Amino acid sequence: MRYLMVLPALIATPAFAAEDGYEPGYGLVSLFNTDWVVLIGFLTFLSILFYFGVPAMLGRMLDQRAEGIKSELDEARALREEAQTLLASYERKAREVEDQSARIVAEAKSNAEDAAAEAKVEIERSIARRLAAAEEQIANAEAKAARAVRDRAASVAVAAAAEVIAGNTSAADQNKLIDDAIEEVGRKLH
Repeated sequence: MRYLMVLPALIATPAFAAEDGYEPGYGLVSLFNTDWVVLIGFLTFLSILFYFGVPAMLGRMLDQRAEGIKSELDEARALREEAQTLLASYERKAREVEDQSARIVAEAKSNAEDAAAEAKVEIERSIARRLAAAEEQIANAEAKAARAVRDRAASVAVAAAAEVIAGNTSAADQNKLIDDAIEEVGRKLH
């Protein structure tokens, strides 16, 4: 096989072309025609490539590269789908969180309004209780003052009556009044 590679190089040398006084011609099959030599060299080069299986190797390499690109595309497609799924999941969770926060705010507002209403009612009750207690204290103070005034008036009246009676009655009448009062008290107790 080595000889096949050397043969085109040997045929294309100028020394071989000038042998035997042969004038170079430009015929179709002449070795002196550069087109013919280039064709033979090209065909020899192609035959060497096919002998060593270079096209099959190139085909395998291209197939492997195509498979690698295909697997990378499949992986990229899978990653894209996974990313879209995650994005949809996060968007759904974000909407749920927004809804939940809106519900929490609404519930807190409602609770605050309810608490304010309850506090208002409780304050009104407390004010009513305090007013009632104050009115009761005022009524008790008025009653106490009225009793004190009556008691004082009765004491003054009794003292004045005692003086008048003591000055106008005799000792026998006074004893009779005392006996009547004792008798009256005894009837009321029994």
